[in-house]
Amino acid sequence: MQVRAVIYTPSSFSDDLYQKGLSSVDEESQTRIKRFYHRTLIGRLLVRVMLKERGISPSETKFSVTAEGKPYIATQILDPPIAYNITHDNNLIAVAVAPGIQNPPAFSIGIDVMKLRIPGRETFRSFVDTVADQLTQLEHHLLKPYVPEDEQLKRFFWMWTLKEAYTKALGLGLGFDFRRIEFDVVNKIVRVDGDIPQGWRFSMFVIEDEQELYQGVVAEYVGGIPTEVINKDDNRDWLEIYDAISFTENAVDVLKA
Repeated sequence: MQVRAVIYTPSSFSDDLYQKGLSSVDEESQTRIKRFYHRTLIGRLLVRVMLKERGISPSETKFSVTAEGKPYIATQILDPPIAYNITHDNNLIAVAVAPGIQNPPAFSIGIDVMKLRIPGRETFRSFVDTVADQLTQLEHHLLKPYVPEDEQLKRFFWMWTLKEAYTKALGLGLGFDFRRIEFDVVNKIVRVDGDIPQGWRFSMFVIEDEQELYQGVVAEYVGGIPTEVINKDDNRDWLEIYDAISFTENAVDVLKA
C-alpha cells in the first residue's frame, strides 16, 4: 500500500500551471475539474501519474463508479489489479493505492484525512456534541474532560477518520451508522458491531503543513490476517508528501512522456 499526499496553497498555484495540468487529463475530467478547480485537478493527476508509473496509459484507461458512487478503474490490465481511493480536506489531497485483492471492482480500500481544528467558533465540547450519536460509549469515555483538550482533539479525529476510511473501504454510501464502528485509540483496537473484525489493516498517518496538522487513516481489507492498527510513526516507507507546484509540474512532464 502506498499513500501520496499533496499540499497546495491556492494563492501560489498559478493559472498557467493550472492550465498545463488541465491539458494533461481527458476532456470529461476537464469538465468536472473546471467546476471544482485545484483539488479535483490534483486528485486526477495523482491517479494518472500512478497509472503511468505502472506502465498503463491513462488516456486508454476507463474509470467508473459503483452504484454507491465509489470510483474505480474499469479497464484493469495488471494482475493483481489496482485499487485506489482519494480524500481531501482543506489544502490537502491524498490518494491510497494498493493491489486489488478483495471485493472487486472497487476493492476494499478507503482513505480519509482531516485537518485538526474546531470549525468556526465552537468549543471542542460543542463540536463533539454535534456528532455525539455517532460515537460509542467507550469513545465518549476516551474524550472525557480529564484528558487534555489537545489530546481529546487528536483522539476524536483518529476515531472519525478511521470510521470514514472504513466505510469508504466498504464502498458504502451515506447513512452508515458510525456507532457500529468503534476505535479504542488508546489501545489501538477496532470493533465493528462489538467484535474485532478479521482481515483488516488500518494505517494511521500525520502530515504537517507549516503550523497546521492533518491526521488520516487508510483502511484495507486484505483477508487472512488478524486485524491490525499501524501506528502513525510507522509509515516512512509508504507515505510520500509533495507540494502542489512541484507535483503538478512533474505530473505534466510524466504524462506528456
